[in-house]
Amino acid sequence: MPNRKNIWPKNAKGQFYVDRTCIGCNQCCTTAPRHFQMDEVEGHSCLVKQPTSPAEVRRCQEAMKGCPVQAIGEDGAPVPLVSPAIRVA
Repeated sequence: MPNRKNIWPKNAKGQFYVDRTCIGCNQCCTTAPRHFQMDEVEGHSCLVKQPTSPAEVRRCQEAMKGCPVQAIGEDGAPVPLVSPAIRVA
């Protein structure tokens, strides 16, 4: 289970995060490459961009569900989502 008190300092602040149990398998980086990046020096992933749309939230949730060691959490303060523009004719 992810632990918000044990996160990597390089995580972007907000709803999602990677904690220190990450084993650097790169699964999250493959699933949501706009949001997760591997720290090659330290050998773990970090969340570098919080999701800002419902589609991005789903992608991060998919990465979280696929994490083999449950190092990705989602219990932080959510970032306001951007709604798609509505066109008025």
